Amino acid sequence: MTTIHSMRLQNHYFNCIKNGSKRIELRLYDDKRKQIKLNDIIQFFNEEQDNISAKVIGLLYYSNFHDLISDFDIDLLADKSMTKNDLLDDLNRFYSQQQQQQFGVIGIRIKLLD
Repeated sequence: MTTIHSMRLQNHYFNCIKNGSKRIELRLYDDKRKQIKLNDIIQFFNEEQDNISAKVIGLLYYSNFHDLISDFDIDLLADKSMTKNDLLDDLNRFYSQQQQQQFGVIGIRIKLLD
């Protein structure tokens, strides 16, 4: 059975998913994210409550964001307006090193739905 999940995004990252450049969503692998399975649907929404839906097509498990980001091009993780260091700085503001160590992190490969 397909489950629908909701995730809030900052406008920049929301727009990167909407325009198709961001195809891997990065999150802490906490209890909420452990519920996500292949073929589930994620409804992303931004500060203006716009929303888009995407299908989960892959799950990438890592111990920290640095290692995950190192394995992929920036245009899969955000867009070319950012560097990997910019993205890592953003992620480290949301999730402490201690949290990353405790839970691990996940890259959720997504495909936009029409």
